[in-house]
Amino acid sequence: MLGIAVAMGMNTSPSRALIRMPGSAMRMKAEALRDELQRGGAIQNVLQRYAHALFTQVSQSVACVSTHAVDKRLSRWLVMTHDHAPGDQFEMKHEFMAMMLGVTRSVVTRAAGRLQNEQMIRYTRGQMTILDRSRLEATACECYGTVKAQYDHMASMKRGQKQ
Repeated sequence: MLGIAVAMGMNTSPSRALIRMPGSAMRMKAEALRDELQRGGAIQNVLQRYAHALFTQVSQSVACVSTHAVDKRLSRWLVMTHDHAPGDQFEMKHEFMAMMLGVTRSVVTRAAGRLQNEQMIRYTRGQMTILDRSRLEATACECYGTVKAQYDHMASMKRGQKQ
């Protein structure tokens, strides 16, 4: 979901969104969202749960960058990306991975090379293929499980149910 700032009562957001996976999306005018939120109900409940899961992801990512080695962070990030990919192969550029991990391209090259040597991934010319998801997930830091658990919990809650 983009535009959580509107759901939180803001008129603008300094954030910029990058769409990296193919798929479809729905769009809603900010004013229509504000009107719907005023009514309360299902959309408000879903967006509150989403905001909580997103906050967990952001705070966990900050901790991850300062705590875990780049191989573990790259594994986590690739598994998270794979969760939303239409298949085992997807476009992935060095520059984007470096930006997401907060490292240089040469650091990404070495880390991806190690994962490729271990036959967990295949990476050529901007195309990433996940070869061994279970080993890649086992290599990822525990941050993946923490964030995934929050999103899974959010998705499993029934409308209006408090947990």
